[in-house]
Amino acid sequence: MSPALSARRTDALGPTDVQSPFVARWLWTMAALVLLMVVIGGATRLTGSGLSITEWRPVTGAIPPLSAADWASEFEKYRASPQYQLLNQGMSLAEFQFIYWWEWGHRQLGRFIGLAHVAGLVLSIAAGWVTRRLGVVLFLMGLLLGGQGAVGWIMVASGLKPGMIAVAPVKLTLHLGLASLYLATLVFVATRIGGARDTVESPRGAALWLWGLIFLQILLGGLVAGSRAGFTYNTWPLMDGALIPSLDKLFVVVPWIENFVDNPTMVQFNHRMLAYGVLAVGVVQALALRRRLPGAAPARRATAIAAVLLAQVALGIVTLLLSVPLWAGLAHQALAMVVLVKATMHLARIA
Repeated sequence: MSPALSARRTDALGPTDVQSPFVARWLWTMAALVLLMVVIGGATRLTGSGLSITEWRPVTGAIPPLSAADWASEFEKYRASPQYQLLNQGMSLAEFQFIYWWEWGHRQLGRFIGLAHVAGLVLSIAAGWVTRRLGVVLFLMGLLLGGQGAVGWIMVASGLKPGMIAVAPVKLTLHLGLASLYLATLVFVATRIGGARDTVESPRGAALWLWGLIFLQILLGGLVAGSRAGFTYNTWPLMDGALIPSLDKLFVVVPWIENFVDNPTMVQFNHRMLAYGVLAVGVVQALALRRRLPGAAPARRATAIAAVLLAQVALGIVTLLLSVPLWAGLAHQALAMVVLVKATMHLARIA
């Protein structure tokens, strides 16, 4: 082991920062819950359920309607929303209850995740299972989680404004991005304190670049979801008969910068192009590590990441060609989180 690698490991967060296996198990459990949360959030979006609850009541909102009068009251609030008036007029109470339960379940899981983070943090610190620096990291992760929840309500509120039938794409993307970042921090810290570090040096920069591109692609996926760009141009590899759409379709919104957020053609095009780029970077990194470190752990992980990236691109194409059925949309979103988790573990083990 080189002196530089040894020094880097001595200074980095690692197994010496924990005194109980509870901490790593807690973090991995939290990561699993967040992955489930992202999938349920995707289902809430694809079923059009996100605006069914028009109020944010952090405590009392955990109690669902328990009587016919309660349901009538909740339904009346939704009927006053722009989404109902512009999109869902004539919806029955049973149809409203279907979308209500999706949003209610999404919010309850969010509440549970928040409480689980606080409980695990308090227990770990009170029992002396974590060092001060790890305690600070876990506290900051809690703030990140709280911010993600607050952005969730800001996102919903954007869809309740006059003339809106869905949430603002940028706010949805921020909500997804913060959830993804929180998931990545859980995985990064859990991997570090688990002690499974490489015994050979491999390029940190390449792993970090790949992680950054994957995270950016997830953000672009959020814009696709928010602008419903996946329901347009359901062909591959061409879009409207061309690999690159004409400029008058890519830049139809004024000012031009808003095309990157609000123009479904531009949004889908960017998501497609970066998908090819991420896959290419992943394959190149895998081939380079297999050539430089044949049989070593970094090469095996990079190969696995490249394989999952290929599967994710293929699933994305299928999802597009089928016009985003619920099962495909959820699978595509879930696999994106798996890609992020694997890239984060790879980075944590070599950084």
